[in-house]
Amino acid sequence: MLTCATCAVEREEPTPELCPICTDERQYVPEDGQKWISLDELAQAGQQLLLEQNEPGLIGIRTAPKVGIGQTTQLVVTPQGSLLWDPVGFVDDISVKAILERGPVLAIAASHPHMFGVQVEWSRRLGGVPVLVADADRRWVGRNDAVISYWSGSRRITEGLTLHQTGGHFPGSAVAHWAAGAGGKGVLLTGDSVFPNPDRRSIAFMRSYPNHLPLSGAVALRIASQLEELTFDRIYGNFNNKIASEAKAVLHDSAQRHAAWARGDFDHLT
Repeated sequence: MLTCATCAVEREEPTPELCPICTDERQYVPEDGQKWISLDELAQAGQQLLLEQNEPGLIGIRTAPKVGIGQTTQLVVTPQGSLLWDPVGFVDDISVKAILERGPVLAIAASHPHMFGVQVEWSRRLGGVPVLVADADRRWVGRNDAVISYWSGSRRITEGLTLHQTGGHFPGSAVAHWAAGAGGKGVLLTGDSVFPNPDRRSIAFMRSYPNHLPLSGAVALRIASQLEELTFDRIYGNFNNKIASEAKAVLHDSAQRHAAWARGDFDHLT
């Protein structure tokens, strides 16, 4: 198994000439070309994983230095077990031990294919836990394994922790709703499905973030409408970027703003 140096998604060997995820219009192959790398090579280079508590019951896990896209994995810890969300493209025994000390892992899931990381490898190190992949995005799986389970619509992990398919960035793009987060007010883990902006008070809706290709206003409004049914006050994106409070209102207002700009309501300002 090798990983793409650009997106850090695992791929069975022999690998293709170019990473299929990176040649898609939502991603890119670097100017200096395609590179594949092994976990052993990363480990020998001193790769580390850092665990930091974001809030009670939510642990952020990031690579140092950055691997691939450089997302932050979120470990949601509940009394019944944990969800490993948006797995990074590196895993080691030290981190596995630290995760299992917090209880069993019930499932591994990614918000969308860019965040698959080394999901099968994580599963194997954690004891063969299920890897949940949205059926609409099965074509992007680079390493097939019996631990992968496909789902659509909504998928309950345990009490108070559920995956919901929103579509948008990818047809299978999903969020994880954690009811106990934010002191019981609810948390959404969104990856790129809805992306907390650097201003921390608005959200973006994009088909491609690096290539600046937006979703339509209608899709932004659809996603916001789907999530309106959930109770949440905080949103975490896939780089630990967040809307710290009143996130449902921010989501609603951001979708309205996105749709208005897409319609041309503000063309007089351009």
